[in-house]
Amino acid sequence: MQQEVIIVGGGMVGLSLALMLSKTNIQVKLLEAIKYPDYDDEHLAPYHSTFDARNSALSRRTVQIYQELGLWDALQRHATPILEVNITEQGSFGKARLKAVQEKVESFGQVIENAWLGRVLLAEVQKQSQIELIDGVQVTSLTQNEDFAFIEAVREGQKLELQTKLVIAADGRDSFCRKALGIGASEHDYDQVAIVTTVQTSKPHEHVGFERFSPLGPLALLPLPGEYRRSVVWPVPKGTQSEWLGEENDQHFLDALQETYGDRAGKFQKTGKRFSFPLSQVLAEKQAIGRVVLMGNAAHTIHPVAGQGFNLCMRDAHVLVRYLADQRAKGADLGEKEILQAYEKARLKDQQRVIKFCDSVVRGFSNQNPFLKVIRNTGLMCFENIPGIKPLIANYAMGLKS
Repeated sequence: MQQEVIIVGGGMVGLSLALMLSKTNIQVKLLEAIKYPDYDDEHLAPYHSTFDARNSALSRRTVQIYQELGLWDALQRHATPILEVNITEQGSFGKARLKAVQEKVESFGQVIENAWLGRVLLAEVQKQSQIELIDGVQVTSLTQNEDFAFIEAVREGQKLELQTKLVIAADGRDSFCRKALGIGASEHDYDQVAIVTTVQTSKPHEHVGFERFSPLGPLALLPLPGEYRRSVVWPVPKGTQSEWLGEENDQHFLDALQETYGDRAGKFQKTGKRFSFPLSQVLAEKQAIGRVVLMGNAAHTIHPVAGQGFNLCMRDAHVLVRYLADQRAKGADLGEKEILQAYEKARLKDQQRVIKFCDSVVRGFSNQNPFLKVIRNTGLMCFENIPGIKPLIANYAMGLKS
């Protein structure tokens, strides 16, 4: 059976992209390998392998995209704005602050737990007549010719054979689709794992986010709904994660946070269950080949420092949909090779800038050489005090310059 567009991968990027396409009246079939949970309690969003324990810092541009989709009211109930960002290095003199009021914006972005973001997106997708959602399906083959792309898949023991003008592969860092098409990828292992959890502190967060560079790794502490709840993302050296996981290490983890942050957040009182995720940079050599486009982590997986990964993917998706909407308006082929290559070319500058920035921050702050620490902290002081730098960086971080 022929479909207009098939999206492989129903994570947050795949679901968001399907909703964007449905708004342009493009028919979408969305294939997800994992079976989605049944949400019985409207007040709970249990963790799921597709919507895990991590949190997303949604940039202002990403918030605008969800506003365009009519979803922001539903998402806002589970999100909290970032009104200030503090950047420091443990044991050093440098510091920098960004304040939304000084940059004349409502906020720098919003923090939301992935479990809630995924639940809201899934509920909206399930309402759309333009989207056919098939979960628990494993893609086993992806091929293409000049006119069509072909997918073979298996669901509950039954074989599916699908034909489409366009495949969008949003099936993650280890993308089956990318490998099936013979698209190579460069990979850099940061030798880190991210420890992710939620904590409670004695001082209210007051909508302030912290980025604290420490010898272990760059520790992000972001505000969550609830006056005293904060999310923690802490990349630590690979092989040390067992030291931080498990209930028996709760106090050890809280003590380490306290030592790293000092009293800025007050006392770290409680911690939720910790999860760990390996960190690497994976960059596809091509993002458009024939009638297939790579999207999300299948195209570029980057370090979570500065929280840019998901927002970059959302900007990619928004631009791709604009190209496809123009094709639809002309009655043209949605999988036309030249259009997909034009999309890829249009996105390279923004992608390369973000990828280079995140990689440079991780590498630059990982080196504990005293001379380099002085240079880093001098740079933070320049950022804090030289006029004109903050608005430029703030606009890039908010996704308003791409």
